[in-house]
This record gives sequence, structure tokens and C-alpha cells, in this order.
Amino acid sequence: MVEETTNTENVEKIEGEQAPLPTEPIKIFTVEILHMVKDAQQQHGLRHGDYQRYRGYCTRRIRRLRKALKYPQGDKRHFKRRDVTLVQLTGKRADERFIHIPLISAERAWSYAMQLKQEANTEPRKRFHMINKLRRACFYALQLQELCNSEAFDARTKLECEAYVAWMHGSLHFELQLWDKALDHLKRAQVVYENLAKALPEDEQELYHAKVNEFTPNLRYCAYNIGGGGGTNKMDDLLELRAQGLLENLDMLVSQTKVESSEGLQTIEWRNRKVTVRPEKVRLFLLSIQEVDKSLEKTTKVDSKIELIERILMDCKDAIQAVREEIKQDPKLRSLTTGQTVSGVQYLLAYLSYIRHSRTLQRNLCLVEQIKSNFDDPNQKSNIIGEGKRVRPQDLARLYEIILQNVTEMQQIQGMEDDTVYQDEMENLVLTFKAFRCYYIALTLIDMKKWKEAVALYERSSKYANEALAGKASDEFKLTDELKKLVSTIDGCKFSAHAYSVLENDTSEDAIFQSKSQKSTKPLYERLSQYKEDQSLHTKTPNVFKMTPEMEAIACKPLFFDLAIGHIELPPLDDKLQTSGNKGAASISGFVKGFLGWGGKK
Repeated sequence: MVEETTNTENVEKIEGEQAPLPTEPIKIFTVEILHMVKDAQQQHGLRHGDYQRYRGYCTRRIRRLRKALKYPQGDKRHFKRRDVTLVQLTGKRADERFIHIPLISAERAWSYAMQLKQEANTEPRKRFHMINKLRRACFYALQLQELCNSEAFDARTKLECEAYVAWMHGSLHFELQLWDKALDHLKRAQVVYENLAKALPEDEQELYHAKVNEFTPNLRYCAYNIGGGGGTNKMDDLLELRAQGLLENLDMLVSQTKVESSEGLQTIEWRNRKVTVRPEKVRLFLLSIQEVDKSLEKTTKVDSKIELIERILMDCKDAIQAVREEIKQDPKLRSLTTGQTVSGVQYLLAYLSYIRHSRTLQRNLCLVEQIKSNFDDPNQKSNIIGEGKRVRPQDLARLYEIILQNVTEMQQIQGMEDDTVYQDEMENLVLTFKAFRCYYIALTLIDMKKWKEAVALYERSSKYANEALAGKASDEFKLTDELKKLVSTIDGCKFSAHAYSVLENDTSEDAIFQSKSQKSTKPLYERLSQYKEDQSLHTKTPNVFKMTPEMEAIACKPLFFDLAIGHIELPPLDDKLQTSGNKGAASISGFVKGFLGWGGKK
């Protein structure tokens, strides 16, 4: 058992070394003892039951603390014991790290005792050494309690310290087989941890509930060793510790802890779940969002809205990074997998991711509004924005494609996969933006004179819009009125595109429905069966009937010239011919013979 004289001497020594309290206001520290101890144990050996490794870490940690705080125990040659007092925890140079020295010293002694307990299975003499180390751990725990009960620490630290001391004494009496005292101390620690968990936010309660469950086997074993019905009655009596005065200040400390936790931490509620905000950057970011929302309501210019939203996105990026760093430092949060309950920190990360995606979507909708103001303005016939850039329907279709990708990322936020209401809202948003995208793609096809494809996309856009109106829509982006307007617009556009497709199929020259700008050279009497608004009929020279017929070419007839040759008289040629037959014949034959080169005289 612990010697009470040792504790008394230690308190007198601390009070003797204590200097007069300074007149300046005392800094209030908060030390999360259980959280700090569990993190150190999990990271330095106790996850695998290696108490020797954890004891070595505690030794090195104490050496680093004393060196950093410039509070050594003697020099290289001589040892001079220097315990931590209230002087180091008050005044200008007050530092929270001084309280870590007795805490880590108690952990070092306890881990050494647990190491000896494992070795005592083969070497029974080491059990006495183990008991001495547990007594040393209780000594440092009492020293820690004396310091934490001062005004330099808040109510939460006092409660955690009281539970830690009770657990350490319960472990010592359990090894000494003093079952009554062990049961008293362990039950005291259990009651304090239970009430402390109720006073803290939801995301911090899991660690304390797990610690309470660790006491259950030891409490049952103590009750069993007490024996008979007395053990059960003893358990029932311990449930009334506050009525017996053992924990008379428990209610006061718990109420103070609730007030401090509500003031020091900001709690937000999202989708019927409260989330505690711990990082300072995140708290400042959430406060700035409220101010920016008020500015957005007052701003009428789209450019100013876009600038404000982009500032929010930059701050949101820093806040998400702060939460991710906190998750990296916590091994339990890093090991969280899909299917497990989402912790408060990860739910906060999901909330910040939702803010980033929703604000990005809001920024893109402002860009759409900016383009639509020029695209739908009937006074701007050229649809010009910026520096010579013409507004085209495909620009809006591309923006809605980006918005759809943004909504897909919102569906895939980690931790929101199993939220059916949230997924239904996101699916409704997908249908809404698909309707707008199909509508502007149809307008793009109209410009390309692809009437049939445009009619098909009008039908699909109308289908998406009606499904979105029938589903569960979220009023966050206020798209219901635009959807209704889109449905009424599509009804007229479909008939117009269908009419143009019919005109495109009529390829004859005398089309029934011709454009007003199309000109025709036919007079009115030749097109009496056709309807056409011809503005030339109202002029001074209407094209009604052509008085002078046009000249036509006639084909030639060769048979006419063959008949005429028989009625032609040819002039006589007698004077041209010679009347003497012989001479003429000889001369002619001689001429022919001479010409051909044969028949002449040799």
C-alpha cells in the first residue's frame, strides 16, 4: 500500500519551495491526460505489449522536457533532485510542459512495473520490484494531482487527474490483493470517467467509454474475491459515492467542464448531426462564411459575387488541410475504413468538402447567369461579351458539363455514401443539370441545322426536367423556378425544330412554305396554286404576267434543203467544152496518159 507519510512529506516540500504568487493573472492550462497517455502508448510499443520500449520512450521524453525547459536535476557530476512546483506553472514564464514531467514519470514507473509483471512469471522475486515501481508511480501521480488542483488548471484537467490517480492506486491495491481498497479506487475512476464523458462533445466520448470498459473485469474480480453477497452489496454502495461525500465536488467540476467545452469549442449542426470544431483555422473559416453570405445577399453584380465566392474557396482549402493534418496525427482516424462509424473529425472533413464543392457549384452558376444575361437579351442582337467573344450555346453546355462533374464529386464525399437522403438530393441535382445541358446542346444543333437531333435532345431535356421536378429537390440552389421555365420553353422549341426539319426535307424548287427572304423570278400567273408572301407585288412593277414572250430557238430541218435542189436551174457550160470529138479526145487521153506516166510514144 501507499504510505501516507510519503505523500505528506512531498506536499510539505512543495509548499516550502513555493514562491509568492505573482500579481499578474494566472494562465489557465488544459491537459487532456487520458488522450495524451493513450496516444503515447499506442505509438511507442503498447500496441504490441512492449512495455520496455514504452519505458525507454518515457525516459527520453523526460530528458528532452527538462533540457527544453532548462530545468535539469544537477550537473554532469552531481545529482540534485528538482521537482516541479507551482512556481513553474504561474507567472510570465509559465509553461504547460512542466506538468508533463510528473505525468511521464508516473507512466515510466508504471510501464516498468508492467514489464516486471511479465517477467515475474518465470522469476517470482521480481514481483517485489514490481510493487515498488507501482508505489513510485502512485507517488508521481499524487504529485501530479497536487499541481493540477491549483488555479492554473481548468475543471477538465482536475477531473482527468483525479481519475488517473484513482486508477493508479486501484492498480497498486489490485496487485497487493487488497480487494476492498482496489474496488473503491477503481470504481471512483470509473464514475469520474463516465461523468467526464457526458460533459464532453460526442466525438471525444469514445475514448473515455473505452477506458470505463477496461475497469469492468477488474471490478468483477474484486467483487468475486470479496466473496458472498457482500461483494454485490459493496458494488451497489459504490454507486452512491457522491452521496457518501467521496466525490463531493464532482458535480461542480462536471458543470464547469461543460461550460468550458461549449465556450472553447464551436459546435455546428449539419444534416441532423452535431460536429465539434477544434482547429482554430476551421472555426475562423466557419465564422467568415456567415459574413460572406450576408455580403452575397446584398451584392447585385455577378462579378462581385464570383470574387467573394473565390475567397471562400481559398479559405476552405486551408481549413480542409488543417483537418487532414489532425487526422494524420491520430492513428485511430487514419485506420478508419469504409463501413465503420464516421468519427466527428471525419464528419467535419466531409462537411468542409461539401462546402467547397457547393461553393464551387455556386460560382459556376454565377458564371452561367453572367453568360445567360447576354445570351437571352433580345436587345443584344450580336450576343457579344467580353472583348469580341460571341456567346454560343456550346459555351453554356460546357459549363453545365463542369457543374455535373462537380455534383458527381459531391456524391463521392467520404462518409456520405450511406446517407440515402443526401444521395437522393444529389441525384436530383444531376437530373436538373442534365436537363439544362441537353437544352443548350439542342440549341447548338439548331445552329448546325440538325433539326432531328435537336428535337431528340429537346425530348430528353424535358424528360430530365420533369423527373427532377417530381423528385426530392433541395432548395439550396433555388433551381425549381428555372426548371419550370425550361419545360415551358422546350414545348415551343420542339415544334419550331420539327417545322424546320419538314422544310429541310422538301427539296423541290417550288416549296410550299418558303422563307420571306427567298426571291423568285416566276410571274404570279405561273404560281397561282402556291402561297408565297411576295413583297414585289405591292411595288409599281409587280411580277404578275409577262407581256412579251421570250424568243425560242428552232431546230434545223435538213430534208427541206434536199427537195429544193430539184428546182434549181444550172447555167449552161457548152461554151466551156470543145466540140471536136477526135482531137479533143486525143488531146484529153494524151493529157491523162502523160499525167499518169504511161501510154506515150517512146
